[in-house]
Amino acid sequence: MFSRNLLRATALLPFLYSTTSAQNACNNSPDLCSRAYNNITYLGAHDSPFLRNADTSFSTSGNHYYNTTVQLDAGVRLLTAQVHQANDSGTDAWHLCHSSCDLLDAGTLESWLSEIKTWMDANTNDVVTLLLVNSDKASPSDLGSIFSSSGIDTLAYTPPSTEFLPQTWPTLDALIGNNTRLMTFVAPLGAPSTEYPYLMDEFTFIFENAYENDHPSNYSCNPDRPASLGTPSAALESGRMFLMNHFLYQTQLFGIQSPNETYANVTNAQSGFGSLGVGVAECSNVYGKAPNFVLVDFFNVGPAIASVDMANGIDGAVSGRMEVSTAPLIQSTGAGVRERGSLVAVVLAVGVAVALGA
Repeated sequence: MFSRNLLRATALLPFLYSTTSAQNACNNSPDLCSRAYNNITYLGAHDSPFLRNADTSFSTSGNHYYNTTVQLDAGVRLLTAQVHQANDSGTDAWHLCHSSCDLLDAGTLESWLSEIKTWMDANTNDVVTLLLVNSDKASPSDLGSIFSSSGIDTLAYTPPSTEFLPQTWPTLDALIGNNTRLMTFVAPLGAPSTEYPYLMDEFTFIFENAYENDHPSNYSCNPDRPASLGTPSAALESGRMFLMNHFLYQTQLFGIQSPNETYANVTNAQSGFGSLGVGVAECSNVYGKAPNFVLVDFFNVGPAIASVDMANGIDGAVSGRMEVSTAPLIQSTGAGVRERGSLVAVVLAVGVAVALGA
């Protein structure tokens, strides 16, 4: 453990680690232990594995500066990713790709799940939620076999029924005590699997507001998916948890949409026009309770975790959480700031203009 932390401290400066023990905390706070899973607000990293850093030549398709392990260390507890079928040396494999594997390929789903499993094994008082955007419609068997091979299935929570929406969920204490600390939602999943019952259909349990926003005036608390809900009252009565999308796209050359990095310091702030803090407050007023998940790009900017703590009624009572610089990650060279990934090169690689999905 000491060597692991030492390596992190060396590689991830200027991060600062808290020295407080997390032994009696659940998801970094003792105040959350006795609360039901659906009575907590979780910070989510939208497209968690897609990075905008030196590893990706600062790709404009990247949603975050720091990888999934750092996200988890910093308090992120919802991780989303897009799953696509790719070809590895003539063999089909399931990869994490941003709309297209020619645009940004973050490697295999198994590798990413193994990274998360490693973190969860070292942080046994934490409940983590995964949301997989099933872009190429992998079957439950396709996904389940990868969960098994990564070993993360041993931590998975299975709902009591695959047919009925549970109105109540276990507390974090119960999930941690049973070591069923991984919640997994898939969209779309298709029919629930009796072989892999821990793979839950997202829209059976969760509703979302609109996500394709390119201006802060576009944000809305109204349910967008599943479309059958229609109104906030219908969404509330359904018993589903609320995932609040709060990130912006910007349109680049050839009509390609990419995560809006320029406005992120406002998007993820606690106050201001189009800020996360204002959005959480507005949607809390609409539904009479805070969103269950808030999904952001550039999670460390703002920092977004501050609005989540406020929604949870937590004021500094955190332990074991790593503090990450709120500044954008910019690599400098002798000639000044390094130019980020070339959008023109991306277009040539893809061959067509691809609109980035959730």
